[in-house]
Amino acid sequence: MRKQTCLATLGYVLSVAMLLSFVYWFMKNEGFDESSFLVASIFVLLLSVGWGYVIASHLLVPQKRTQEHLLHLTKEIVHELNLPLATIQANGSMLRRNIEDEKAQKRLARIEDAAKRLSRLYDELVYTIKKEMHEIERETFDLKALVEERAAVFKEQGRNLFVLNLLPCMVHTDRIGFEQIFDNLVGNAMKYSSKEAPIDIILKPPFLKIVDRGIGMDEGQIVKIYEKYYQEDSSKEGQGIGLALVKAYCDRENIAIQIESRKQEGTTVTLNLRDITV
Repeated sequence: MRKQTCLATLGYVLSVAMLLSFVYWFMKNEGFDESSFLVASIFVLLLSVGWGYVIASHLLVPQKRTQEHLLHLTKEIVHELNLPLATIQANGSMLRRNIEDEKAQKRLARIEDAAKRLSRLYDELVYTIKKEMHEIERETFDLKALVEERAAVFKEQGRNLFVLNLLPCMVHTDRIGFEQIFDNLVGNAMKYSSKEAPIDIILKPPFLKIVDRGIGMDEGQIVKIYEKYYQEDSSKEGQGIGLALVKAYCDRENIAIQIESRKQEGTTVTLNLRDITV
């Protein structure tokens, strides 16, 4: 692809040079008048059309076909993934009705939890594909209910205590994208806090705050926090792209994000939802 682009660029530069040379030669020999200008213009237009067709047929069209093929292949793979997932969930529900053994019940619960996780990953994969294809449709939903739902999932990990202070708040935005950034922010709060440290989630429209009592950051770290692949602590799991994605989402949805932090005292992330609050 890079070689094709370089060749197309070189060809374009050479064609422009030829055009300039021809116009200079023609005007020098024929003189500048309406008829000579018309002839030169027609020649330039014909050459432009010809070269544009060459670029489109040999560079852009094959690229579009490749993208369409990959998109079709991706849709098929996503569809095939959904079938075994639905089978696992349906059979898990039927087995639960007939199993009374406590150990078997625990094993089945782990299978169901894994299926739920796969289902969420499937939804996120579909969301990512749709986002690449066209703009994601926004919807109106109850943010308080969403926060409670996601907090319940994090509570199941049995790690940190979550203190919720939530007021009703209806928002109009990309729901799955918002879930992703919320999970990312809460995940960071847990990652950089001890297991005993509580995490506060405060929703008082138009603000949503996530407050931890973890290791915190200094001013130098806060400046770099949105840089892709930057990690405050390289010993922690992750690839350092989470907050970069959070910032990209917030910028796209007109959500102002503010991070306040002090070393060894904790971090507060504030989302200003004024522009998406209904």
